[in-house]
Amino acid sequence: MQLTDHWQRVLGSITAMTLRFLPVLAIAASAMAQQTQTPVQPEYPRPLRDLYKSYFPFKSEGVAIPEGWSVRAAEIRDRIRLASGLLPMPTKTPLNPVIHGKVERDDFTVERVFFESFPGHFVTGSLYRPRKNPGKPMPGILCPHGHWNNGRFYLNDAPEGDLAIGAERWESGARAPLQARCVQLARMGCVVFHYDMLGNADSKQIAEHRSGKRPHLCGSELGSYGLYSPMADLRLQSNFGLQTWNSIRSVDFLLTLPDVDPKRIAVTGASGGGTQSMILSAIDERVAASFPCVMVSTAMQGGCTCENACYLRINQGNIDIAAATAPRPLGMTAADDWTKELETKGFPDLKQLYTKLGAPKNVMATFNIHWKHNYNHVSRTSMYGFMNEHFKLGFKAPVLESDFKVLSNEELTVWTADHPAPSGNRTGDEHEKAMLKHWGADSDKLLAGKNGDSVRLRAWELMIGRSLPAPTEVTSTDPEKQDKGKYKILTQTLRFAPTAEETKTHHLFPKENWNGAVVVWLSDKSLGDSQQRAAVDELIEKGYAITVPELYLQGAKSAPRLMDKAKDPNAWGHSACYTYGYNPTLLASRVHDVLSVVTSVKNNAKWSVKKVILVGTQGAGVVAAAAGVMLKAQIDAVALDTEGFRFANLKDQYEPMFVPGAVKYGDIPGLLGLLSGVKTHIVGEEDKDGKIDAEGIEKL
Repeated sequence: MQLTDHWQRVLGSITAMTLRFLPVLAIAASAMAQQTQTPVQPEYPRPLRDLYKSYFPFKSEGVAIPEGWSVRAAEIRDRIRLASGLLPMPTKTPLNPVIHGKVERDDFTVERVFFESFPGHFVTGSLYRPRKNPGKPMPGILCPHGHWNNGRFYLNDAPEGDLAIGAERWESGARAPLQARCVQLARMGCVVFHYDMLGNADSKQIAEHRSGKRPHLCGSELGSYGLYSPMADLRLQSNFGLQTWNSIRSVDFLLTLPDVDPKRIAVTGASGGGTQSMILSAIDERVAASFPCVMVSTAMQGGCTCENACYLRINQGNIDIAAATAPRPLGMTAADDWTKELETKGFPDLKQLYTKLGAPKNVMATFNIHWKHNYNHVSRTSMYGFMNEHFKLGFKAPVLESDFKVLSNEELTVWTADHPAPSGNRTGDEHEKAMLKHWGADSDKLLAGKNGDSVRLRAWELMIGRSLPAPTEVTSTDPEKQDKGKYKILTQTLRFAPTAEETKTHHLFPKENWNGAVVVWLSDKSLGDSQQRAAVDELIEKGYAITVPELYLQGAKSAPRLMDKAKDPNAWGHSACYTYGYNPTLLASRVHDVLSVVTSVKNNAKWSVKKVILVGTQGAGVVAAAAGVMLKAQIDAVALDTEGFRFANLKDQYEPMFVPGAVKYGDIPGLLGLLSGVKTHIVGEEDKDGKIDAEGIEKL
């Protein structure tokens, strides 16, 4: 059968539309492929969570309402701020906004905007307003665009496809769906800021939006390194964090406008713009309403580096992040992508949370899963109804779009002859290094202030990601006994029940003169090591019991990691955030072991322990320091040898003791400073030749 010319064009348009969304569809295809293919990566005793295969259910079941929820929500917000490099929040420098080049249409106007989120780093975008000023402050709506080709400049070359499948109502909306929502919101009486995400449209100072390692930008000093480098991770500087900061400063920009109502600020976007919408509303309570589309899910969490950061999704996922908006209004959409199960997985939890908080009408979602990943007219109409209701705009439902004249790139670009784009050292590598230098220096200054220690402590709590277990959460096998003459060895396996993590542990007890003290001895070497054994034997002779855990991956030369694309074409972990955004560092895992060990020791009814001393040596001094900070109320003293170690000297993100953020929060001196109030015996700093021995421990 021969097709008419009309239907040939329609089918051609649908094909073109499919090709246009191939980058998005590839993520979904990769997610499905991950379910059927075994990834080429090492097998670890504690399996790694990843972006595609893992399940991310709501983590707040059973939290008391409202008191318990306020604590949990604060934890989610703190983790986002940590992951973003915004803990503490950077100093807000002058925006120096420029608004120019108004384009006028029948019932709305569009102006060109740029301002500085950091000195010399520009946020760029389009400001839509109703042409007729209503004479009173209007809602301000932020629109981060997501991963459409060319971002804010996106134009669909084949709009017939969207029209044919009922996804769009007008050719203008089908051709320029990102403009369409801004135009309609302006027509509804809102001021709309449609701003660029990094590397898109006019935001080209940092050209690479999705990137990986760049060896030429891997220095150690401020001003010598760029994004994705080891030092950037050690300072928690990422394009995710920069994009989030740009969004916060975009709120600041809206609030400088006299026609914007500060009590009616909202954010809405789809895909990567949906991620940015829920992140912003979670951490910035000036946002009164949030409408993230096709991203809130228990499945894939967002595939781009602008949606991932170290620590971001440890102990939480996108449902939790979206929930942090509660009880402020929250709307969502789902499609035939990773969000297609939202109606049964995630949304019921959100609905229950809002109901318990006394605001059941403040959460809603639409589930049009017969369409692929989108922010089409039907989804936008759902959003218009949401804004209309919560901001009391007074329109009759449903609020439908009408036709408009699409703006060209020339009408949208903020860079003109009178306002030229940044050039020279204000773009590329030099700009990137200078911007990260400012960010890092500002953070150092803030952390040197009076609240520095409390922020550092909170950061380390989040980086470790676990508090002291309850006694019932740590179980143990029956001990295997060995008689060694003057002492006995009890060997058992401890199990942390919530995650099924196991730690083999050896307890060495003197037979006759135990003094009630237990030394928890940490080392990256085996118990048979001669230097370690001499000190242990002397302590046993003096009446101390010694507990020696086999720390997770003891002796490992590399931290666990998801494979790199360069080594495995089926893997996608080209940035460290894909490993550390979902999994604890090796140091944190070892601290988790110590938490279980100390819980078991102190709650063993047969032992009646009087004193616990934590010791770290031979590669485990840093573990002892971090564990000591977490256990200050549970231990009596800490002895450790740092061996002169500094996180800042690490050159690769997968060296065993690599900890993202460790340099930002003061490196080893900053960590040791958090042990104040605990008796300590520390060698390896000024005392380079010192060692941990029985005499030093006994003095504690």
